[in-house]
Amino acid sequence: IGAGPAGLVAARELRREGHSVVVFERQKQVGGTWIYTDHVEPDPLSVDPTRPIVHSSVYGSLRTNLPRECMGYRDFPFVVRSDSRDPRRFPNHGEVLTYLQEFVKEFGIEEMIRFETTVLRVIPAAKTDGGEGIEKWRIESEEKEKKVRCDEIYDAVVICNGHYTEPRLAEIPGISCWPGKEMHSHNYRIPEPFKDQ
Repeated sequence: IGAGPAGLVAARELRREGHSVVVFERQKQVGGTWIYTDHVEPDPLSVDPTRPIVHSSVYGSLRTNLPRECMGYRDFPFVVRSDSRDPRRFPNHGEVLTYLQEFVKEFGIEEMIRFETTVLRVIPAAKTDGGEGIEKWRIESEEKEKKVRCDEIYDAVVICNGHYTEPRLAEIPGISCWPGKEMHSHNYRIPEPFKDQ
């Protein structure tokens, strides 16, 4: 579940071991947290449970905090592959996303991915041998555009859905009395709206 950095390499390795792999990805592309969008949630603190959820916290000028040599997969180095890309050792988010897209292309991973498909539930399924042995997993999913629900049984599930979707808010005594604007960094994208403040 998830076609970010962890889900992509997990899918590749499982297929290398001979498994039939399906990757569920709720977005329309690979990349997970590295997908940039200028959309933000309408609730600046992201506490309204009915809000439309934006899954990325990437902001426009974000660069990696690790050198590219530490971020690449061992057998697919994160190197600059053309002159038009960000050659810096600590590249921008777009460079990371491009690297992940190239990884997918190099290893034929896209054919395993169900894009715009949300996993609704993962539960243990009935055991296949009368209750003594191997447990299977039931995955209920929904394809976004067609609203088609699917209920399937799998031998195993690898959960690689990240943890940056739901912002964590610190409990600060008296913060509700502060008259200024409050906003979680999850909803920050560009500095221009804050000019002269």
